[in-house]
Amino acid sequence: MSANPPRTMNLDGVVAAHWRDAPPKTLAHPGFSTRLLWSQADGRKALMFEIAPGAVYPELDVHSPGPEEVFVVSGTFCDGQNSYPAGTFIHHPAGTSHIPQSQEGCVLFVFFPEG
Repeated sequence: MSANPPRTMNLDGVVAAHWRDAPPKTLAHPGFSTRLLWSQADGRKALMFEIAPGAVYPELDVHSPGPEEVFVVSGTFCDGQNSYPAGTFIHHPAGTSHIPQSQEGCVLFVFFPEG
């Protein structure tokens, strides 16, 4: 009978943050705010976006230099064409664009893997 070798955990560099503890940053566009959860010097970052009920981003949001990964935490997010309820994952490839908005308001987890 062989014994399982002991496993040693490595938690170096692990970052944990409750999103409500991150200070909100109001954007220049009314009804939009962010909370930074994690970032790297190369521009990669994870944050929460909060969109107030009825808010519409006043310009085209173009994804550059890389993609944007979105998870709808609560409410319903609209990209200007399609609406996505809570629990939806959305991948926006680099070069795509949309007009973020929400009729009822929403909270999004957004990850920028390339900055």
